[in-house]
Amino acid sequence: MQQIQDSLALAENMKEIMTKEVSIYDMIVSGGAFGIIIMAVLFILFIIAIYIFIERYLTIKRSSQTDENFIHHIRDFVYDNKIESAVELCRRTNSPEARMIQKGLQRIGRPLKEISDAIENTGRLEVYKLERNINFLATIAGAAPMIGFLGTVVGMIMAFAEIANTQGQVDPKLLSSGIYVAMLTTAAGLMVGIPAYLFYNFLVMKINKSIHTMESSVTDFLDLLNKPVVK
Repeated sequence: MQQIQDSLALAENMKEIMTKEVSIYDMIVSGGAFGIIIMAVLFILFIIAIYIFIERYLTIKRSSQTDENFIHHIRDFVYDNKIESAVELCRRTNSPEARMIQKGLQRIGRPLKEISDAIENTGRLEVYKLERNINFLATIAGAAPMIGFLGTVVGMIMAFAEIANTQGQVDPKLLSSGIYVAMLTTAAGLMVGIPAYLFYNFLVMKINKSIHTMESSVTDFLDLLNKPVVK
């Protein structure tokens, strides 16, 4: 009978908590000192994830805005033996493939293998520039739910500690703070981790598309050097 009364009291208390309108600030503060620390860490990670996503997205978008006729202009300059004009066009074009082709143009007259290696080395550097910092998004996507789960474990420990330190009847209100920390940090961890995971995969998709464009332009350039077509 006593257990039934305790269960009803706990259910009534949780119902009161769920129906009560609470501000975001009250929700965070209600978790106690440890809950505040967990939420602060997750909030910082969320801000970092947003910043990295916006910064990388704008960088990748700028790098992919290449004139569709760029490689055709390069081909015309090479056919006309205007190498300096082709190099100057590459300098004026702010894109990864332009910088890669510029390295190749500056080595025209040397073996094709040497030209290809120079372009490949420049390409690795350009890919590194595109991928810079996105690994932090993957780290945040994995770490945020784990940090939230840490809050869950600690919150449940707090709840059971209250039970262990209570003599006689257990007051459901004593358990609410621990349970609150557990639920709040879990939700917050997922709310940070899921967007970070989506941001990371979206940027990887954009980078792969840029790499494909770079490889296509470089292949056309190497074919141009290997088998020039006479006008």
